[in-house]
Amino acid sequence: MTSPATPVTKKRPRPDTPSEDDRPSPPPTNRRVPLRVRLRNHGVMLALMVPGLAFFLVFFYVPMLGNVIAFQDYQPFIGFQDSAFTGLANFQELFADPAFWESVRNTLVFALLQLLLFFPAPLALALLVNSLISGRTRRFVQSIVYLPHFISWVLVVALFQQVLGGAGLLNNFLRDHGMQPWDLMTNPDTFPLLITAQAIWKDVGWGMIIYLAALASVDQSLYESAAVDGAGRWRRMWHITLPAVRSVTVLLLVLRLGDVLSVGFEQFLLQRDAVGARAAEVLDTYVFYHGVVYGDWGIGAAAGLVKGVVGALMIWGANKAAHAFGEQGVYSK
Repeated sequence: MTSPATPVTKKRPRPDTPSEDDRPSPPPTNRRVPLRVRLRNHGVMLALMVPGLAFFLVFFYVPMLGNVIAFQDYQPFIGFQDSAFTGLANFQELFADPAFWESVRNTLVFALLQLLLFFPAPLALALLVNSLISGRTRRFVQSIVYLPHFISWVLVVALFQQVLGGAGLLNNFLRDHGMQPWDLMTNPDTFPLLITAQAIWKDVGWGMIIYLAALASVDQSLYESAAVDGAGRWRRMWHITLPAVRSVTVLLLVLRLGDVLSVGFEQFLLQRDAVGARAAEVLDTYVFYHGVVYGDWGIGAAAGLVKGVVGALMIWGANKAAHAFGEQGVYSK
């Protein structure tokens, strides 16, 4: 025979016990950590940052003080302090030089071609490599396509000369078959396309790595769900793959627009004599020849300063446009 269950009585709180609403809140945990504590906790990471910071300080920020040459009649033998100050005279002479505006025009043409043809190439190659099913084949293709990045421009130009030059492989093939040879390496009309092709061949694999890293973070279950719903390969790429790399693409585009006036120095310097200065003179070679070769240090510094200011404005404007489209860009608001 079971005894009846004893009713459970609710314990009433004592009058002197504070309720939950009356209890004091715990002290805030977002107090500012002292500097010595942060240095002690993150000392190893800060020590690893020192070489990189020293590199940028010595080779990028300290040389910015040399922009004072743009406002002087600079003479290397007497230094900055004793060189005569000329104000904006160097800029007036620079803007009156037709060769400067010709170099600006060439730079913009090359930059536009690289933006239209070279910039999408790493993304297209990353999508192609990412579609390979075999991991071994994917790693093999990656190793092959980004290997040219480590080759110097001297070897790249020499390689193109051996293939496309007057005595190169292509023209020898044309002569052997009774056709007219075509020397692409000395043709000013095709020089912009040649420069873009060289840049794509050399650096497309290196830029592909960034997109492959972004594609590796995509959840594969999204592709499986889309395939179950009947989405084909192109629809999966349009609705899953491309949105996954949109932030990276915007970031690289902002950086590319900021560096739009730097289309390459060694590449153009090595081929300038072959096609002529009118076809291959860009801002970088203009600064080199006028500042170093001809000794017009003030003119060369003024051209370099104009290029730097325009690049900074391009980064600022492109980053504002990225914020308008909801992307973070290079830096947040």
